[in-house]
Amino acid sequence: MPRAALPTLLLPLLGLAAATVADCPSSTWVQFQGSCYIFLQEAIKVESIEDVRKQCTDRGADMVSIHNEEENAFILDSLKKQWKDPDDILLGMFYDTDDASFKWFDNSNMTFIKWTDQEDDEDLIDTCAFLHTKTGQWTKGNCEVSSVEGTLCKASIPYEKKYLSDNHILISALVVASTVILTVLGAIIWFLYKRNSDSGFTTVFSTAPQSPYNDDCVLVVAEENEYAVQLD
Repeated sequence: MPRAALPTLLLPLLGLAAATVADCPSSTWVQFQGSCYIFLQEAIKVESIEDVRKQCTDRGADMVSIHNEEENAFILDSLKKQWKDPDDILLGMFYDTDDASFKWFDNSNMTFIKWTDQEDDEDLIDTCAFLHTKTGQWTKGNCEVSSVEGTLCKASIPYEKKYLSDNHILISALVVASTVILTVLGAIIWFLYKRNSDSGFTTVFSTAPQSPYNDDCVLVVAEENEYAVQLD
């Protein structure tokens, strides 16, 4: 086996360890562009947008933020194919009166907007954003909602481990520990193989048996035998 083969075999193990960290919390979440999404298909009564947001923060996520046209289209497609298709989804956005601008609750930058052509009220206090699932456009509305048809949450990868279930944490820990052990054993085997190769391991199988006498001893014995023959 070539020396480079063993280190190459270790790479999948290291990749497995990384994969256990990078996955979404469970199969109920959907992954896209380095984030995990889940739609909580439950109509709840709320008093404010903070009650809606708590549905996400309790799961280690936040209300959804959207940063490009592709992400907006992905959310619309997922709502139609995998989740129930409500008419409007409350986005994780609020109006900051301190600097008179809209911001995302997850503190990400406002890099993309898709507002409908509507005139803004003079007073935008308590104004939130809604995604219209039929058109993909965003509309402004009052944050003081009384109920929502569902909550769309988003979490960045790697997902915060402290919000995972105890079983998920245990399984992840076992996978990582097993991977580390296999990696260490592989490294030890590779080290021993390399050391034996460098020290001329193949020489133990070489050469025919050697005579216990060197050339000088053989010559002396031959001369003594010849002298004994002459005496006879």
